[in-house]
Amino acid sequence: MKELELKYGCNPNQKPSRIYMQDGSDLPIEVLCGRPGYINFLDAFNGWLLVSELKKATGLTAATSFKHVSPAGAAVGLPLTETLAKIYWVDDLGELSPLACAYARARGADRMSSFGDFIALSDVCDADTARLIKREVSDGVIAPGYEPEALELLKQKKKGNYNIIRIDPDYQPNPLEHKEVFGITFEQGRNELKIDADFFSNVVTENKDIPDAAKRDLAISMITLKYTQSNSVCYVKDGQAIGIGAGQQSRIHCTRLAGQKADNWWLRQSPKVLGLKFRDGIGRADRDNAIDLYIGEEYMDVLVDGVWENTFQEKPEVFTREEKRAWLDKMTGVALGSDAFFPFGDNIERAHKSGVKYVAQPGGSVRDDNVIGACDKYKMVMAFTGIRLFHH
Repeated sequence: MKELELKYGCNPNQKPSRIYMQDGSDLPIEVLCGRPGYINFLDAFNGWLLVSELKKATGLTAATSFKHVSPAGAAVGLPLTETLAKIYWVDDLGELSPLACAYARARGADRMSSFGDFIALSDVCDADTARLIKREVSDGVIAPGYEPEALELLKQKKKGNYNIIRIDPDYQPNPLEHKEVFGITFEQGRNELKIDADFFSNVVTENKDIPDAAKRDLAISMITLKYTQSNSVCYVKDGQAIGIGAGQQSRIHCTRLAGQKADNWWLRQSPKVLGLKFRDGIGRADRDNAIDLYIGEEYMDVLVDGVWENTFQEKPEVFTREEKRAWLDKMTGVALGSDAFFPFGDNIERAHKSGVKYVAQPGGSVRDDNVIGACDKYKMVMAFTGIRLFHH
C-alpha cells in the first residue's frame, strides 16, 4: 500500500487528507481493522518510536499511552504490586504478562488524560494485553504484530471499528525529515540521539550516587521527553512515568503540572483513597473522575450531601491538606528529567515536594550554580546531559 486516504486532517474541515511515502515506496504499516485518522497516525508513529527506544535502552517490553501528540504515560514491563494493580483497576485480571503490565502502568499513571488514548506496544500484542485494552476507552493500537487471540479480542471493540495497526519493526526512516508549514518545507536531521546509562555520567552535585534503577528511570524520563511536545518535564518512579508536564511556555509551569500529576498518582495509593467504598455498578472512568475530585481542592464537588450518594456506599471523610502532605512526604526516590535547562532553582524546590531524588537536565543556564545549590540542599543527585530534547 503506497498511500492511505484519511477521513480528514486534524479537523473535519481540513480535506483532503492522506499519508504516503514521498519516494513512492510502500507504507511500513498495515491497517488490520478500523480507519485511523490524521491525529491517530501522529500518535501511533510517535508512540512507536518511544516504545522502541525504551526497549532498546532497558531491554524490557514497553508501552505508552498517547493523547494529542504527547504521551500521557509510558512504562516498561515490570511486575505490578498489589497496590498498583488495585489503583489501575486490573486486580481482577490475575497475573499479567510483562507487556500487559507495561500498558497497565502507562495507562494507569494518569488515567484522566489517558481516556481515549492511542496505544503503542514494543512487542507483539498478546492476549493479556488485548484483554486489558478491550475494556478501556481508547482509539487504537500500534504494534509489530498480534497473536491470533489478541487480534480477535481487539476486533470486537467499537463494533468492529477499532483501529488496529501493524508496523514493520525493521522499517528505518530516511535520516533527513521534512515538515511543511505555510507552504514552506522545513528539513532537519532526525533526532537519533541514543540515551543509555552513560548519558548521565556528568554529575554536578555533591551527591554523585545514581543506582542502576535510578539510571533506568532517568533514561525512561528522557526518552519520554524526546517524544513529548516541548517544553516538558517528566517524573518517573519504578519503571514508569508518573507525571508528564508538556507544552507549557514556562519551565516552572511544566514542573508544577508534572509534579501535580505525580502527586495524584501517589495520593491514589493512600489508605484513604484505597478505602473508598464505591457503589456497585460505578464504572472505572467514573471512579477515576470521583477520585480526581476527592484528592483535589474541589473535593466538595463529590462530597456534598445529595451528590456523594450517587457514587459512594457511604460518605467518605475529607482528605485534609495536612493528611495529604503527610502522605506525599512518604514518596521518595523519584527521577526527573527536563528537555531543556532549569533557569531557576524554584524547579528543584517544587520537585523536592514530589519526592525527587535524581535529576537529569541539559544544563547551560547562567544560573546553573543556583540550581546545583538547590539540589545540594536536599542531597539530590543531578546530571547535566548537555543535550536539549525539544520536540515540536
